[in-house]
Amino acid sequence: MLVLFAHPRPDRSEVNLPLFETAQNVQGVTAVDLYARYPDFSIDVDSEQAQLIAHDVIVFQHPLYWYSAPSIMKEWQDLVLEHGFAYGLHGKALHGKTFMNAITAGALSEAYSTEGMNHADLRSLLAPFEKTADLCGMRYLAPFVMYGAGRALEDSRLDIHRNGYDDLLKALVADRLDLDKATHASVLTDVLDDFILKGEAV
Repeated sequence: MLVLFAHPRPDRSEVNLPLFETAQNVQGVTAVDLYARYPDFSIDVDSEQAQLIAHDVIVFQHPLYWYSAPSIMKEWQDLVLEHGFAYGLHGKALHGKTFMNAITAGALSEAYSTEGMNHADLRSLLAPFEKTADLCGMRYLAPFVMYGAGRALEDSRLDIHRNGYDDLLKALVADRLDLDKATHASVLTDVLDDFILKGEAV
């Protein structure tokens, strides 16, 4: 599994950096800090494409910035997901892989509903990522999200969320996540235990 992490100020990150450290400690996960690897945004397209080919599950881990991701993640998509590689008549390199977002959001969950401040649920707002996955022939899973991330430490929610992220990554590595359920969910955070398969991997 490949976790691509993007946070422009990790020194100020109270939630994303600890979550990335969790990913780094899961056996079977390749965890990459895009800002640390490419401080000048000079992305090595060949290297990144080879890394994608080598992994079956790709996770974008990032804070939700303007209903999207930090800028390096957009740059990465623009350059790495080339026609002829990721999509197009001969662009089959990512077909059959699994893709998802693991994100932090500043607002509480109530804001992400048709009646809430954003007038849309989170998965709808992440539609560009889902459509990218569709175009590239990948299965898109519902996002794993921490709402109200700015108060996670004060509310003593960080450790619980880290444990959930650890469970999610280990389940994906071991092929113990019910991908059909995870594909059709709105978010994975509160229902994760119901989606992790017991017994033999599928």
